[in-house]
Amino acid sequence: MLTAIGKFSKSFFIKLLVGIIILPFIFWGMGDVFRGGNQNVIASVGSEKINTQEFVSYMRKLNLNEQQIKNLPNTDLVEKILSEFIGKKVMALEIEKLGISINDNALRNIIKNDKIFFKDEKFSRIEYEKFLLKSGVSAPIFEANIIEQEKRRQFLSSLSGGIVIPEVLINQEFRKENQIKSIKYIDLNVYHSKNKPSETDKKELYEKNKNIFVTKFKNLRFAEITPQKISGNKEYDERFFKQLDIIENNVLDGQSFDETAQGDNLEIINIKKINANKEDENKNKITNLSNDLFKKIYNLNSVNKPEVININNKYYIAEISKIEDEARTFDDPDVQKALNAQLNFKNKIESNTSILKDISMGALDKTKFDEFASKNKLDIKNYTLKSLKQNEIFSESIIRRIFLTKDGEIDLITNNTLTKSFLIYVINTKHKDLKKGSNEYEQYEAKARLNLINRIYQSHDNNLNEKYEVELNQRTIERVKNSF
Repeated sequence: MLTAIGKFSKSFFIKLLVGIIILPFIFWGMGDVFRGGNQNVIASVGSEKINTQEFVSYMRKLNLNEQQIKNLPNTDLVEKILSEFIGKKVMALEIEKLGISINDNALRNIIKNDKIFFKDEKFSRIEYEKFLLKSGVSAPIFEANIIEQEKRRQFLSSLSGGIVIPEVLINQEFRKENQIKSIKYIDLNVYHSKNKPSETDKKELYEKNKNIFVTKFKNLRFAEITPQKISGNKEYDERFFKQLDIIENNVLDGQSFDETAQGDNLEIINIKKINANKEDENKNKITNLSNDLFKKIYNLNSVNKPEVININNKYYIAEISKIEDEARTFDDPDVQKALNAQLNFKNKIESNTSILKDISMGALDKTKFDEFASKNKLDIKNYTLKSLKQNEIFSESIIRRIFLTKDGEIDLITNNTLTKSFLIYVINTKHKDLKKGSNEYEQYEAKARLNLINRIYQSHDNNLNEKYEVELNQRTIERVKNSF
């Protein structure tokens, strides 16, 4: 089935497992793209057709930002969204065939047991209604989403229910994390630090990337929307949120920042020429603006397009009024830092790749390990690992990799950012015992169960790929891309 999707998605079903217990909320989206009941088919799943209007309606709910919409014709974002949409369709078909349904009593219990809606440790109808008002969704839409999520949860549970985990799998999971391992290691950071970037290389990199060595300064302005200003009360009550909805709708309809602020007599605060580090052009730190509020305003996407934002349950109207880019010179300390970091990273990748090539070809044995250290004047240190949390030298992720290395093997192990690199030689390994019935046994049984369930999901996904034939209408996809 996924042949039709091609490179955009090799497994739509597995993607749906991520975030399945999160309740999705629908916000405002893009304007109507197709009007007049256009029923063009953009894809088909078996005998079921997916019309363009249905798919565009789904895209609207994703609230794509301006840059994403602008780049739609030049990216594969539409294909990725369509792949996800098809995955949800397939799951819905499977749920329907299994006869999974959620009645009113079950829905009521789900909502009443959600602590989001608790007050004084019990369900509060008022808290529920306040939540709906703040989220901007109606009760029918919100409850329909709960039903869909619960159906999916029950569907996935049905695939993995009643599994008995073999003891050998539990012990395998335990041994991955519980070893006593004697090793020799070389800290390659010392080796990499000897390879300093040259001035020539730095200048060449600077000239090629002058356009990115700029400081972006923005003029910000904002005003807090308080109950006293818009509803005459001190409380964030229903009257306040209704008036807030009116303000928000006016802004979405094109009302300017000044018109909005003046209409409700809001106090405007202006901040000129501030960069992403919350500094002005003289590198003075702005102190009269909270970090959370600053980041939210600074990261707005467009100039002179105000937005209503919520920070820590306080509401503001804010906008970027001007953006200026100032070029940074080669001698700027921050530019030098960036150039050195980029070239050091490049050198680390090249050096590590060369060492890994020798390891894969069998050219780096214990003798060569010692010779490498001697030639480059590097220390070989002995160390014994006893747990994942033994982090005075190695991080947990690196220890996990070392635990996978067999006795007598050499490996180069790094962290994700290449700030830590080690050449490891494993001398010997001893395994700890896992006592059946202990808390540890239950912990690793749960881990083994999760891994087995993931394999079951993968197997079911493969079956779905064979069961449902998917066809995409590429011409219609292109038309959707170019219609925003």
